[in-house]
Amino acid sequence: MEQLPCPGCGAVNRVPTGRLADRPTCGRCKSPLFTGRALQLDEAGFRLHRDRGTLPLLVDFWAQWCGPCRAMAPAFEAAAAELEPRIRLAKVDIDAAPALAAALGIQSVPTMLLLKGGREVDRVSGALSLPQIRAFAGRAL
Repeated sequence: MEQLPCPGCGAVNRVPTGRLADRPTCGRCKSPLFTGRALQLDEAGFRLHRDRGTLPLLVDFWAQWCGPCRAMAPAFEAAAAELEPRIRLAKVDIDAAPALAAALGIQSVPTMLLLKGGREVDRVSGALSLPQIRAFAGRAL
């Protein structure tokens, strides 16, 4: 059984692991729990998905002014479409969540954190290609 925070309303949904690929919807708002896109999270959203979600979480910490971040964005979106529902991909804008970035020790962007069970498993800084993102995410699967 997996616990999945809803990308729309934040309600935590319980979904049998074997049913993740069946396009589950939120019990409260009826929104899809998987969108095939990376979630855009603020600090509260990050904490909700880290602390209450049971799927591995791959988070791209980025900034609008960062050229390598913008260059990597299409590959990260493609990875989200490919890797769901086995792993949740999300993005956090460090300019919108500077306290979170500081608390997590994000010193350069792009930086990706891989979390499993609410704990950091690995991190990497610098722009990655789609095959590199796949390989990095595979460490949590």
